[in-house]
Amino acid sequence: MAERLIVLSDMWGVKKGLWITSYLGYLQQHYDITFYDCQQLANIDVAVNSEENIHREFVEGGIDTAVAHLLSKEKEPCHYLAFSTGGTIAWKAGLKGLPMKSLNAVSPTRVRYETDKPDCEIKLLYGVNDAYKPSREWCKQMNSWIEFVPNFGHELYSDEKIIQKVSKDLLQKVMHKQFQG
Repeated sequence: MAERLIVLSDMWGVKKGLWITSYLGYLQQHYDITFYDCQQLANIDVAVNSEENIHREFVEGGIDTAVAHLLSKEKEPCHYLAFSTGGTIAWKAGLKGLPMKSLNAVSPTRVRYETDKPDCEIKLLYGVNDAYKPSREWCKQMNSWIEFVPNFGHELYSDEKIIQKVSKDLLQKVMHKQFQG
């Protein structure tokens, strides 16, 4: 039986998320995947679909709503792959008891404000030029696996090279387990 992988979108959800299909294409043969659009999890429906409006909705209660919905939907331990705001939602849900085997978060935006971390294997990936990346002090304090990729900014997760890298890392995890068991 395939391992479960929960995929959480960035703040745009499926509206600007064609890149997400590349991840699904690489991973669906080896994982049982459930995808969540973070705007839907957060009950966000803005009249003007601007970055500023969507960001405001997430910060002013949308993240908490999405965390609550994720906690109500997912009861079994599984792996998480999350992007930007989705990474923040997964992190906060993990702190509130969401059963997680691992969290792979690419450019999670607001985790730099957290002082605690979920109790699971954590891998964070940021572009060196990401304005939302955590400080070196935060990285040391969290004692988690964090990688910074040169020449990339916040939306590195939509680049094909990064899609291949992240997918390969996740596939190695599941293949390693298959050969052990």
